[in-house]
Amino acid sequence: MNENHSGTKDCVVVGAGAAGLSAALTLGRARRGTMVIDAGRQSNLVAGGVAGLLGHDGRPPARYYAAGRAELLAYPSVELHSGEVTHGAREDDGTFVLTLGDGRRERARSLVLAPGTDYRHPQVPGLSERWGDAVFHCPFCHGWEVGDRPLGVLATGAVGVHGALNLRAWSDRITLLTNGVELTDGQREQLTAGRVGWDERPVSALDGPGTELRAAVFADGAELALGALLVKSTLYQRSSLARDLGASLCEPDEMLSVEAIKVDAMGRTGVPGLYAAGDAATSVPPSMAAAVASGYLAGAAAAVQLAAGY
Repeated sequence: MNENHSGTKDCVVVGAGAAGLSAALTLGRARRGTMVIDAGRQSNLVAGGVAGLLGHDGRPPARYYAAGRAELLAYPSVELHSGEVTHGAREDDGTFVLTLGDGRRERARSLVLAPGTDYRHPQVPGLSERWGDAVFHCPFCHGWEVGDRPLGVLATGAVGVHGALNLRAWSDRITLLTNGVELTDGQREQLTAGRVGWDERPVSALDGPGTELRAAVFADGAELALGALLVKSTLYQRSSLARDLGASLCEPDEMLSVEAIKVDAMGRTGVPGLYAAGDAATSVPPSMAAAVASGYLAGAAAAVQLAAGY
């Protein structure tokens, strides 16, 4: 492992989701002394299977991550540690110093941030316990599994209309639930032309046996039969590390509702030696396939920077 006498790593990767594991594999194969620090809070662990990732379609996320960690252990240049990074700083010489929850400190010449994001969705009773199964955020990740059921979309404005129209690829029984927000005449015309129904009443709960979804219950007590529900969620940074280290963030908006770390095509943040990948650094709907690719690019960029000696 490339590590100097002071114990400074070539690179620390924060997060061992798809992006972090991919970045660490790339760095490890480049013979760069790499430490992966992971808090074990990958967002898709609640899902039944990985979706749309070639070679792993349908594989339980926990098994995917276990296989990835096992692959990394074959490289003596990579270390895996459990823990949470609570603070980060960049010293005058460019070295990154990370503080963990247990008080331990790690130093590195470069840093890849891949901590994932937190999903914040409407606080409707019955939603959280069905999240990742009958209630989902991405139709490309879950649409196939719920196809041909009566489907709902819980969202407002243009993003709700867009989501409902897009969901027609998986079912011809789509209802947009605006949760008390009125649609415009133009939006109603779009939905009518697309053969999509809508209901503007407030939603008071989701109901069904166990984690299954049977119906949306409205505030007036009426119900709408549903087999699954697409929910607009906003993704926020899981930690303050990006801000602590001087990286810039995108502000979530109506259509691209992700508070993402701003990066270039190779995962560079603009702060020398600092890279970001995965859900935390994408302003478009996240996916495992995109996370793997972005982790590879960030890892490769970090390896090139290390080889250049700056």
